[in-house]
Amino acid sequence: MTRSVVSGQWSVVRGLLALVLGLLLSVSLALTPDQEARARYVGSNLRCPICTGVPITESTNDISREMLRDVREQVAAGRSDREIYGYFAARYGNFVLLDPPKEGSNLLLWGAPLLALAGGGAVLWGFLRKRNAAVSAPEAVTEEPFDPFLAQVRRETRRDDQAGGGA
Repeated sequence: MTRSVVSGQWSVVRGLLALVLGLLLSVSLALTPDQEARARYVGSNLRCPICTGVPITESTNDISREMLRDVREQVAAGRSDREIYGYFAARYGNFVLLDPPKEGSNLLLWGAPLLALAGGGAVLWGFLRKRNAAVSAPEAVTEEPFDPFLAQVRRETRRDDQAGGGA
């Protein structure tokens, strides 16, 4: 009889635990429409750690769902977007941010394409400048060395033109 009482008590504890867990989940998911829109916006700027370049709002794996739940909880708690992004960057690294901050070593990543574009423009400008300088400089006329075979071909073609009247 003791065994059934203990078993019954555990059933009650399990039931209460499930009820409390259900209430906690329903409270954390009860957001106003504005909060839900903000949670979706923040979630669309967070990358799924498993998927390649997919935001957590579009991913279907468990980690993304958990991350989106965390975003909703933090939005409901009144945290700012910056604090939420900071939380996920601390937990998963800056990789998780689809729009990483433009500060520190990330400036190199943001500035590298601009530097490459400027460098390519400078190379193109230098190439075109040299090309224009080479075209504008007159070439010195040099006489061809005497080629007896070429002279004979020219004589024969002149004779053919004079005799035949052209082709």
